Amino acid sequence: MKNFNPDDTICALATGGNVSAIAIIRISGKDSVKIVNNIFSKNIIKANSHTIHYGRITNNNKIIDEVLVSIFKGNKTYTGETTVEVSCHGSIYIQDKLLQILIKNG
Repeated sequence: MKNFNPDDTICALATGGNVSAIAIIRISGKDSVKIVNNIFSKNIIKANSHTIHYGRITNNNKIIDEVLVSIFKGNKTYTGETTVEVSCHGSIYIQDKLLQILIKNG
């Protein structure tokens, strides 16, 4: 892992990656709230820790999915990092598309 930087913000599926009713994508790191805020229909920058927000993920003004966004800030998480979880519909297309959009946004 030559390019590993512990300060990076990362994203990955937290669920199995197969077709399911719901999938969860976890974003972890100092920029996680900012990155999700850029693609979410509601402003979550100042949202309290341990809260859930309903809205839409958009890309180029196109709605990708209606989701729930859970926010866990700073030292109140298992890893000590700010973490955002996006609960989305579980189709492979939606899971892949959301990961691509998150990566594109930072």
